[in-house]
Amino acid sequence: MDEYLKRLSRYCKPEIIEVADEKTPDEASPHEEDLIRKKEGERLLKSLKDDAYVIALAIDGKKTDSVGFAENIEKLGICGTSHITFIIGGSLGLSPEVLSRADMKLSFSDMTFPHQLMRVILLEQIYRAYRITNREPYHK
Repeated sequence: MDEYLKRLSRYCKPEIIEVADEKTPDEASPHEEDLIRKKEGERLLKSLKDDAYVIALAIDGKKTDSVGFAENIEKLGICGTSHITFIIGGSLGLSPEVLSRADMKLSFSDMTFPHQLMRVILLEQIYRAYRITNREPYHK
């Protein structure tokens, strides 16, 4: 993660903001899970800048390849978007409130990944996007 943050600093000012996870009891009921997502969602929403373009990572989000992802990031910049915020949910996913605040839902896979691993994957793809848009070589 640190390596990609260092590499990205040539192109942007990456910042990682963590909000606390709620403890999920073993065999939590659906109602308990909803309450946990809601509490985590409230924390996430408080951390967002009003002018941020929000991309929520969600299994049911749009799938794209690296070139398409790079084109989306480039278009946002051309349109004057200076704050892009990516949200990675906790183990139970994101609350409906967070998903409704998102300007875009993005899916990397139908699989579920631990959020620590997803951070590295996301940072690598953001770095790759900048390399693509700047027409700089990057391994395939």
